[in-house]
Amino acid sequence: MKSMTQQPEVVRIDLADRSYDIVIGQNLLARSESYEHLPKAAAALIVSNTTVAPLYEAALKQALSVHYKVIHTVHLPDGEAHKDWVTLNLIFDTLLGQACDRKTVLFALGGGVVGDMTGFAAASFMRGVPFVQVPTTLLAQVDSSVGGKTAINHPMGKNMIGAFYQPQRVVCDLAVLKTLPARELSAGLAEIIKYGPIADMAFFEWIEANVQALKACEPQAMAHAVKRSCEIKALVVGQDEREAGLRAILNFGHTFGHAIEAGLGYGEWLHGEAVGCGMVMAAHLSAALGLIDTAFVARLTRLIEQAGLPIRGPVLNTQDNAGRYLALMLHDKKSVAGDIQFVLIEGPGKARVSAAPEAMVRAVIDRCCA
Repeated sequence: MKSMTQQPEVVRIDLADRSYDIVIGQNLLARSESYEHLPKAAAALIVSNTTVAPLYEAALKQALSVHYKVIHTVHLPDGEAHKDWVTLNLIFDTLLGQACDRKTVLFALGGGVVGDMTGFAAASFMRGVPFVQVPTTLLAQVDSSVGGKTAINHPMGKNMIGAFYQPQRVVCDLAVLKTLPARELSAGLAEIIKYGPIADMAFFEWIEANVQALKACEPQAMAHAVKRSCEIKALVVGQDEREAGLRAILNFGHTFGHAIEAGLGYGEWLHGEAVGCGMVMAAHLSAALGLIDTAFVARLTRLIEQAGLPIRGPVLNTQDNAGRYLALMLHDKKSVAGDIQFVLIEGPGKARVSAAPEAMVRAVIDRCCA
């Protein structure tokens, strides 16, 4: 049904021969036009999970049937706890079992876990096949589906095994966000809030004014938030695809956040919840270093709390909690020669990456944990 559908917004990721569009709008998932002009192939594979597939797989399959003769499907178990080799192999088992060739196009239908694993499978199968992101969570639409980071987790660290591999297109259907549980919606808001302190204080002020509309999934507010988030990420990724420098600022809150996820066990907290809390901790560290004032820390903390996110870190070890955090953060991909690198706010709307004295980091962890 095409009627009533407004023209989608398009944000371009500019990476020379790897450039692609992020298409944002209402009711895009089920429209065959959303998948025009993708690489030609006889077969496609929809990768989804046991939660999302019953909701949207049939509609996507119908839309793709115009473009592909055969459409295979595979359903992964749902959740961060399954972002591992065993689950990744289910995708390879399907591709090989169905005799798929190197032209086969993979479609990631789900949240960040499905997108990351589908991308990694696409990067690896026959040394690279095309894939398309069809993100169904807010967090995936504003962050993880954009920019080509693909990975699985390792017990010792999050996203440690993966590749930079860009999709052919990202299709963000805002209508699917209406089926998200409130907790998942809040988790996505963390990655939206992140863009303000690191890059765009006008956007930060807009989020402050519209946080309740976003929590209610109000269509116009959500459309603006998703588009602006994608624009900022596109600008950063276009300048630094492989995180040689600038792109690292997109990890604001993630050094502490990844430690929380690994320390509690993957899936205990949602990624966005850990990032929200991690931003509070990173802001406290920025203030301790004299980069921002405590008023801005309080302002950011208030917004994160209003978004429905935790603002106190969990205790990961009753004997030496700060030590446990530090040990986990050493595995962070930004670490250099044993020095943990933090994304710090250098003033509202500006970020930098640098180390910090261990005693200061310990004090921040002690102050910020329940």
